[in-house]
Amino acid sequence: MSKDPKEKAAGPSPFPRGIFSAGVALQLLALFCLWISGRIPLSPDEYSICSKSGSIYTVDETNPQVECISIRGSRISYTESFQELQERTRRKNPASRLQNWLMSRFFGSPIRISYIASDAIVVPGLADAHAHIMNNGFKMQLNLDSCKSLADVIDGVKAYIQSHPDIHNNSSRWIQGGGWDQTKWLEKRFPTAADFDADPLLEGRPIALQRVDGHASWVSNRVLQIIGNLPADVEGGSIIRDSSGAPTGVFLDNAMSLIPAPEWTDEQMAVFFDTTMKVALSYGLTSIHDAGSSPMMIQFMKSHAETGKIPMRLYVMGHVSSDEYWGSQIPRLVNYGKHRRLTIRSVKLVADGALGSWGAALLEPYSDKPDASGIMRSTPKAISDLVNQFWKDGWQVNIHCIGDRANHVVLDIFEDLLKVGNANITEWRPRIEHAQIMTAEDLERTGRLGIIASVQPTHATSDMWYAETRLGPNRIEGAYAYRTLLNGSQKHILPLGSDFPVEGVNPLLGFYAAVSRLSVDGTSPHGGEGWYSSEALTRAQVLKGMTLDAAYASFTEHEIGSLTPGKKADFVVLDRNIMRVPMEEILGTKVVVTVVDGKVAYGAMP
Repeated sequence: MSKDPKEKAAGPSPFPRGIFSAGVALQLLALFCLWISGRIPLSPDEYSICSKSGSIYTVDETNPQVECISIRGSRISYTESFQELQERTRRKNPASRLQNWLMSRFFGSPIRISYIASDAIVVPGLADAHAHIMNNGFKMQLNLDSCKSLADVIDGVKAYIQSHPDIHNNSSRWIQGGGWDQTKWLEKRFPTAADFDADPLLEGRPIALQRVDGHASWVSNRVLQIIGNLPADVEGGSIIRDSSGAPTGVFLDNAMSLIPAPEWTDEQMAVFFDTTMKVALSYGLTSIHDAGSSPMMIQFMKSHAETGKIPMRLYVMGHVSSDEYWGSQIPRLVNYGKHRRLTIRSVKLVADGALGSWGAALLEPYSDKPDASGIMRSTPKAISDLVNQFWKDGWQVNIHCIGDRANHVVLDIFEDLLKVGNANITEWRPRIEHAQIMTAEDLERTGRLGIIASVQPTHATSDMWYAETRLGPNRIEGAYAYRTLLNGSQKHILPLGSDFPVEGVNPLLGFYAAVSRLSVDGTSPHGGEGWYSSEALTRAQVLKGMTLDAAYASFTEHEIGSLTPGKKADFVVLDRNIMRVPMEEILGTKVVVTVVDGKVAYGAMP
């Protein structure tokens, strides 16, 4: 049995066996003595949850699977067997019988015990180590993920307009959404502004739709008119043009900043935020690493934290699209707010674009587009200057890197700082977000330097249908190499996320993708064994990546990430055992209850 070292041991009762006849006054005195000795559960703040099959997975290597966990207030007090729980709460000596009698008389039971179903399990609260909270809520207003063709997208936009009379009757209202992916279409081409104007309902309206990866925007001719004169080139971005040099309506990476879309209001942000929080809790998430929030978004979250409106732990990376140092524009907050759930101690930089839009920066040209090698969003010097300044000011630095060139440049910068700047890797914990395509040498270097690779397993299974076409048979061997990254890690960690809304919010999508390397329908370019299955992870590795590894990447491994006495009582009950069920049953798993700080945040206790 593991015990919270902070908890006081129960002292012996001062009352003899015959005290029951002494009256209520002495009973109350005894009750007081029990209370100060720490033996009375502060109902409803003390309870236990048990699995008769021992299916509580703690992700604590000293006690990996237990039958019961006990919670006092917001923390885990014990992890133990059911027998140990009984012995602790129903001691056989006379004094303990008195304690139990008194607690039963005044509280109904010495301790409340909930039993999960025989095929259910308990796991630590799940974390998403890379996601976009506000953007997810924004995308939900017009979500185009399911569109299989250009015509589907047009139909989706029309349906949105027709279902919103205020927009239907006002052709000047901006229409925004996201999720389109030309790699899923029969056309396999970027869309154009003319595609909007071909439909009478859409013609003349300002429309801006983000690609699924957030690295490209497709706009209507009305938006092009609003923008007016465009620059010939955009550093770190691209304006797609036709053979005559005219803009087609697609803007990549830094060029997206030219689109004058309306800023979000506080009311809109409240809707976006609350929408994402509710969905995330329903899927068992208790912690999210928000990968790039603007000062405006951060101010909103800060206000929400102060009023107790943040229902889970948020580890927010500040972000400003500038090569000039912007550290003073974001506050440094740790365990901030009424419930101490908001932390801002890291920043997000962006080195390159995305593979799907040919924006990932490669060392050699794309195999399917020999005239392109991707986009570096900033120069190596600009990135280096920012990294060095943020490090000096005590910020964790997390950098988006997709292509092998971007990863190589950033690893060079980190390595120089570790050597010349004498940075302490454990104190600094720099991260490469995505670490998607690397040379064999850089895969090894990532681990040797102690850099944290933060990856998203569903990217592999979403991109596998076109990734090898983009990269060719040699480079693909260093892509989505999750097992290689984990095996090479100094700390043997690999924090896992989703990058939602690029992928779905449900963390079990990532769990399934990581262990199977298959799409949700059980297929892959390599058949039923999975796409490059040698890079698949074990279920235990994935669970750790979604809990303790993510906690380490956010400096919270001593507070969350495992069901360990003394840590925060964040946990999830799932209705089936994802650690043992057949692979194809993982995605059918439902969340029974999500608990944050010992309190139910979604669902109901068994």
